Amino acid sequence: MRERESERACVCVCLPSSSLYPKQPPHHSLLDGTVGLPHDSPVRGEVVPHCAMSAKSVLNKEVFAPNDERMLVAVQVRRRTRKRIPFLATGGQGEYTTYICLSVTNKKPLQGYITKVKRFEGVSSFVRRSQWTLDQLRQVNGVDGIRDCPEFDLLFDNAHDQWVAGTAAEKGSFLQSLHHTCQRHLAQRLQPDFLNCPSRILVGNSILCTAADSVTSAVQKASQALNERGERLGRAEDKTADMANSANQFAETAQKLVTKYKC
Repeated sequence: MRERESERACVCVCLPSSSLYPKQPPHHSLLDGTVGLPHDSPVRGEVVPHCAMSAKSVLNKEVFAPNDERMLVAVQVRRRTRKRIPFLATGGQGEYTTYICLSVTNKKPLQGYITKVKRFEGVSSFVRRSQWTLDQLRQVNGVDGIRDCPEFDLLFDNAHDQWVAGTAAEKGSFLQSLHHTCQRHLAQRLQPDFLNCPSRILVGNSILCTAADSVTSAVQKASQALNERGERLGRAEDKTADMANSANQFAETAQKLVTKYKC
């Protein structure tokens, strides 16, 4: 009997771990390229890691919300050309992931920003590295206005960065939001040049801006019409009150005359 139990124990110990626990499905990629466990992971008791949260919500909460800003869009990027490092430069903090983020302030007048954020390997928090206002942006180069590609350049007053997004679609979403934000919050003379960008990005934003302007104009006209109607109603009420006072005075005068002549 003891020999059988020992045999069973040995069998259990020698079994591979994959037979004891269900095989985990492949990890899924999030918006920012980080990896997390799928929501339907069959492993019981598994704690969903911090990176499985929405990349946009985490970036907005950790980097922009404390400064009373609201992030509109973010794109994970890498440099198209390696940045030259001085010979005597000290060692860095290791591998990292870079994000280019577009944000606006919550308080009016709205101020737009482009921010470079990094997250170093082994660290869950984000680090704000560089930030520019929208009016410091001079040129946006989509590299190829016909063929979809992930490359794009940003030229500021004091910096010129060449980036590669994860996909052409991610780049397109970022440039479209950037173009729309510049049109909405920058004066015409301060708007940057958008070069080599697919026409659907710029035309789509123009249509959105035109529609938004039309809605705003319609609301303003309706509000003005309501104000004018209220003013007319107010004047009518004043005239009605004056006529009522005049009628009361006339009735009092008539009553006095009747009383006088009766006597």
